[in-house]
Amino acid sequence: MRVQKLKMRTELTATKYLLYIGSSLLVFLIAVFITPWIGTIKITPSILFGSERHLQEQAIFWQLRIPRMLLAGCAGLGLSLAGAAFQALLRNPLASPYVLGISAGSSLGAVLAIKIGFSLALLFTPVIFFSALIGALVAIGVVFMLARGRGGLNPITLLLAGVTLNFFFSALILLIQYLSAPGEAYQMIRWMMGAVDIAGYRQLIVVMLTVLIGGGLLLMHTRALNILTLDESTAHHLGVDVRRVQIIIFFSASFITAGVVSVCGPIGFVGLIIPHLVRLIFGADHRVLLPCSALIGGAFLIIADTLARKLLAPVELPVGVITAVCGGPFFLFLLFHYRRQKNLVL
Repeated sequence: MRVQKLKMRTELTATKYLLYIGSSLLVFLIAVFITPWIGTIKITPSILFGSERHLQEQAIFWQLRIPRMLLAGCAGLGLSLAGAAFQALLRNPLASPYVLGISAGSSLGAVLAIKIGFSLALLFTPVIFFSALIGALVAIGVVFMLARGRGGLNPITLLLAGVTLNFFFSALILLIQYLSAPGEAYQMIRWMMGAVDIAGYRQLIVVMLTVLIGGGLLLMHTRALNILTLDESTAHHLGVDVRRVQIIIFFSASFITAGVVSVCGPIGFVGLIIPHLVRLIFGADHRVLLPCSALIGGAFLIIADTLARKLLAPVELPVGVITAVCGGPFFLFLLFHYRRQKNLVL
């Protein structure tokens, strides 16, 4: 049965591959080219490339909307890619980029920076970013040390360590919030809702680099992921260096998550529901699942951020609220769909 599943995944024709990737890329490009023109201030191409009378509109477009749209695209792309990789690594459909405590560690770092009162900038970047990044890296290191073994990373131990660390860090965050002044507590809550409201391109470069490096490593191991989803023993007999692949997947997906969360905060549901949606449409072959999840996830977060800007304009909602409102019901639909499929098979 397992070998039959593997054969089904390897039977991917070039035509199907190009069709799946092309359609996902089209969705992503539509979101990229349409959403920057949507906002409370109307901007048209004639204004954008017009005279000096429209310098304010031009600054809004190039310094606010474009970097914000690109950050949303990169964050959605990275979280979806990491989510699909973690689901394969842990062989758990409920796995997401935040299940291993990386998000909670990053949030704890950011909350500590807010509580201590760090308002300085290092290398023209807020110190809160570096504090959040350090928190995420600490979480990654602790989970890896707890889960590693001679044969590789134990998925069950990895999951239990991550969940436990998540609860521990969350408890510390609640304690710090309880001991904070109202203004500090509000700033902490606002950061943990997730947002992509940046000005300029410096923070965008950080996310782009983490997604490019981590995503490149993940895409290089899609065939190994197909085999690894069966079990370690089968993967080993089929010639996969299980320990090496597990470590690469773990650190690559964690690196992406740390980079995105340290800049954008914990934006939920993207890395959980998008891989499921893509798996439902295009199948479970990771050669298609990873790149298509990345493109669809990027488009989804770009559209979600546009809704966050427009729904209650001129007030802006945190994009994490939109993803949670959309993601919760959709994930319940997916659970109902899989349950119905299972009943039909039985």
